[in-house]
Amino acid sequence: MDIYSIAKPLLFQIDAEKAHNLTLKTLKIAEKTGLLNLLPKPIICSPRLVMGLTFPNPIGLAAGLDKNGAYIDGLAALGFGFIEIGTTTPRAQPGNPMPRLFRVTQAQGIINRFGFNNLGVDHLIDNVKAAKFKGGSSNKILGINIGKNFNTPNERAVDDYLICLQKVYAYASYVTVNISSPNTKNLRALQEKDALSDLLATLKAEQEKLAQQHGRYVPIALKIAPDLTEIQVNEIADLLMLKKIDGVIATNTTLARDAVAGMGNGSETGGLSGGPVRNQSTIVIQRLSKRLDGALPIIGVGGILSGADAVEKIAAGASLVQVYSGLIYRGTTLVPEVCKALG
Repeated sequence: MDIYSIAKPLLFQIDAEKAHNLTLKTLKIAEKTGLLNLLPKPIICSPRLVMGLTFPNPIGLAAGLDKNGAYIDGLAALGFGFIEIGTTTPRAQPGNPMPRLFRVTQAQGIINRFGFNNLGVDHLIDNVKAAKFKGGSSNKILGINIGKNFNTPNERAVDDYLICLQKVYAYASYVTVNISSPNTKNLRALQEKDALSDLLATLKAEQEKLAQQHGRYVPIALKIAPDLTEIQVNEIADLLMLKKIDGVIATNTTLARDAVAGMGNGSETGGLSGGPVRNQSTIVIQRLSKRLDGALPIIGVGGILSGADAVEKIAAGASLVQVYSGLIYRGTTLVPEVCKALG
């Protein structure tokens, strides 16, 4: 049993967002005081070469847990092969009103409607600069997830993504373009064929300029929703190949509520993650894998609560996996369990 397992019953008695913030602050203190050095050494699993990067192991932290990059070093001590921070936006924004984070404990699910609450991309970069864990260095993979401000209209969304890409490029191992959060109005419309084609073309052209400028190629991945039809998945896959995007992350949270109907907090609005999204995420990965046929890698995320769940994602076609909600229900023991399962 890890320390989190002892604390979890107490944390689950308080508001979910307060518990979230308290856990992260405690992690930071533990890292600063050296207490994290007392954790068992993580299981060694084989590195993976994905998007031209060497990932020390195939399990990563999904974006959303550390939106501002304030807890990078503490999270890095938990044995992840890579860490993704954000979503960050050009300007700071408060996100949606509280309460906006809810546990659906019966299904090991989480509903959030944060709305890209963050302190802005410049603040995130300051935190990245201050961290000991440096993206782009050997065996340290830091993804930075970028989005648009809530009040930027979709026809100008590309400007926000360009600003963020330009600013984070020098500090990221890879950059994730988030067009799939359900909590920013109309954001998912950017997944539609014409809008996505224009966005990807512009970002790819900017990536090529930045690679020349910095003397380093930083891959771009697209994060997509689970609530897509097979036709939509195929259209996105075709565009990813056409525009030569480096990777795809499948999936974000779901708007579907069938799996949590009648459960406590199950009717709250927002994106549902954890156990209830596992199957749909895996289906999207399978469809992507079939259509892409190895043209670019898939990072699988959604409902990984055990080593077996991670194996399922890899079997569906993912090259790497990420966790978030699983940490809330399983604690830090999940990371070595997944590592052991994936080998």
